[in-house]
Amino acid sequence: MNNKKALLLLLFVFILPVILAKVALESNFFNKAATNSGELLNPVIDFGPAFSDKEPLWRLVYVVPNVCDAECENAIFAIQQVHTAMGKHSSRVQPVIITTEESAKDVLADANLARIYAEQQAVETQHTIDKVLLSKKNVNEMFKSVDVNGIFIVDTLNNGMLKHPTFTDKEEAVQASRLILSDVRKLLKLSRIG
Repeated sequence: MNNKKALLLLLFVFILPVILAKVALESNFFNKAATNSGELLNPVIDFGPAFSDKEPLWRLVYVVPNVCDAECENAIFAIQQVHTAMGKHSSRVQPVIITTEESAKDVLADANLARIYAEQQAVETQHTIDKVLLSKKNVNEMFKSVDVNGIFIVDTLNNGMLKHPTFTDKEEAVQASRLILSDVRKLLKLSRIG
């Protein structure tokens, strides 16, 4: 009788945790070991048309809408701030804005954006934001599976892999840029390329 109790107790001790773990995972009590803050894109976005002729670097990409409002300004400011915060690793990351023929004619001619751009150029010349002009057709083709509104982290093979939201409120944008910085640092730590 004692042997049966010991066997049942042993099975209970080993089977109960497995059952509890299964219930916890199926009930979404945990985030299933996700460490990224941004939205993981599946499938990835092919940024080849924009960067195929450029050096293989990690990129922070923002596509400028037709009218650059407060959300747009905050996004451009955020990618510049993340790049500056990268410190000694800033040469491995390039902030990029993509404009189209329908975007603001000259994004940097906007008074607020010109101020942001001048401030970031005054910090150090290595922290300049690259500006890429693409046709609206190319942008629509690249973003056929995901909304274009966001800040994208692009790997050295020109694959957009993470998307972070943009915000109209400056404080929310600053908080979000900390999450972007965290994701980029993790990626750079794991990557030997770029």
